[in-house]
Amino acid sequence: MGRFTASKKMLVPDPKYGSILASKFINCLMWDGKKSVAESAFYDALELIREKVKDAEPIDVFTQAVENVKPNIEVRSKRVGGASYQVPMQVSRIRQQSLAVRWILGVVREKKGRPTSQKLAAELLAAYNREGAAMTKRENVHRMAEANKAFAHFAW
Repeated sequence: MGRFTASKKMLVPDPKYGSILASKFINCLMWDGKKSVAESAFYDALELIREKVKDAEPIDVFTQAVENVKPNIEVRSKRVGGASYQVPMQVSRIRQQSLAVRWILGVVREKKGRPTSQKLAAELLAAYNREGAAMTKRENVHRMAEANKAFAHFAW
């Protein structure tokens, strides 16, 4: 496993919306410790969402987008008698959240040529409407798990 940090205990809700999830997201978005840059990109994205979605608060759109991307089940490699099986397993709540955040940011970083705030707003809106590349990633993970259901008895 990778390195663990105390970020769960240390997390302070973000200043503008008081959301722990938003603050976690900003930390994951941040590069080279430049939090102010990450914050401004995130808040600009939420402002763009505010203009597009009239009937909901942008922070709710963001929260729902992350909810929509969270996977319920994933495949894990398991060695059984010299063969590796892709075993479908339930995903813990914490891992669901970190996977969702990672996928959304991965998609945003792959796209080139527009400011991060615009790419982020576009992807969050797409996820909110249950579409976009991060949702595709989730569908693929679920499909893999479904396809490997036969090996579910190896999950212990």
